[in-house]
Amino acid sequence: MADENNTVSDLSDLKDIAGDAPAAGEAAPATPAAPLREQELDAQGRAYATGRRKDAVARVWLKPGTGKVTVNGRDQEVYFARPTLRLVINQPFAISDREGQYDVVATVKGGGLSGQAGAVKHGISQALAKYEPALRSTVKAAGFLTRDSRVVERKKYGRAKARRSFQFSKR
Repeated sequence: MADENNTVSDLSDLKDIAGDAPAAGEAAPATPAAPLREQELDAQGRAYATGRRKDAVARVWLKPGTGKVTVNGRDQEVYFARPTLRLVINQPFAISDREGQYDVVATVKGGGLSGQAGAVKHGISQALAKYEPALRSTVKAAGFLTRDSRVVERKKYGRAKARRSFQFSKR
C-alpha cells in the first residue's frame, strides 16, 4: 500500500521521492559497465569479422600487436597508396584510442579501392567490438558498425546509364 504523503503530481516531485537519485549538480554514480556481450576469439586468440561496402567483401582478423595492417599479403601503404584510404582504415582505431595496439590481417575481394577500404574499415570495427566488447558503444556511436548499403544502380534498357536518357535529336 502506497503512502498518501508520497503522491507524485509532477516529474520534479519524483526526483525528491526517489531518494537515491543524484542531486541536480551531481553526476550519476559510476557503475562498473559490464559488457552485455562476451569476447569472441578463435583458437589463435584473434577476433574475426567480415566487412562489406559496395561490391567489396573484406575478411578481417584482429590481434594485439604493434599496429601493422596487412591487406591481401601487402602492407597498407602499398595496397592503399592514397592517404585518404589509409585514413579511412584507421578511423576505428582513432575513435577508440587504440592506435598502434592491434595488428590487422585482411583479405579483400571485389569492388574498387574505395569500396575495399570501406569494407576493411567495417571489418575492423566489427572485429574491435568482438575483441573488446566495452568499445562497442564507442564504435557504434561513430556509425562504423552499420553496413553502408549504398550500391551502384543498374543500367536500364532504353537509357544511356541508370537514369540518363539518350540525347534528344529533333531531326
